[in-house]
Amino acid sequence: MTMNLHDTFAYMVSRWTDELVVTSAGHSSGTWWDLTHDRDKVFYLTASMSLSSMFASGIAVGNPGVNVWAMSGDGAFVMNPGMLFVERKMNLPNLTHFMVSNRCYGSTEEVDIAFSEHADYATLARGAGIDRVYSFNSLEEFKDQFDEAVIAEGHTFIVLNVERVGKEVRTASMDGPEVKFRFGRYVEERTGQTIFNVLP
Repeated sequence: MTMNLHDTFAYMVSRWTDELVVTSAGHSSGTWWDLTHDRDKVFYLTASMSLSSMFASGIAVGNPGVNVWAMSGDGAFVMNPGMLFVERKMNLPNLTHFMVSNRCYGSTEEVDIAFSEHADYATLARGAGIDRVYSFNSLEEFKDQFDEAVIAEGHTFIVLNVERVGKEVRTASMDGPEVKFRFGRYVEERTGQTIFNVLP
């Protein structure tokens, strides 16, 4: 049994408060944009090539008082499973990594991931030493454990087993520089930190 990505993200959006969000290339970015059209506290990381959780980790390190949600697909994951060891080494209490598993490369017309039927991503995460690992196959189960898995503090890796979207990948209607500056200015305003140098 698997979940519908739109419905799963819609529930996450309903529980979303002040977390910074970093989406991966593909369906996670397009679906989050479709549901929120948020232009400030979401970084839509296009062409992320497995680095969305690493990018989000940097944000979490620089802003320890801010919770960060990272999205990645299993297509990205299989390109860089070493991300798990980096995450475990950092063990950031304000980072939650959602891996959207649809057993395909969503950015390339849903080409199958080779041998993905044998992959157990949650077991891989536990093998890397991550303590807080969850895997969900139904939306009701996800809802029931959301507070424990997502709201409670601690570095967490969550596998969301979802159905294939089966249609063209969408993206946020912003180019890279706009995404960067809107997100950066939002973080500056929220945290009081200087991200962009101001010319005299």
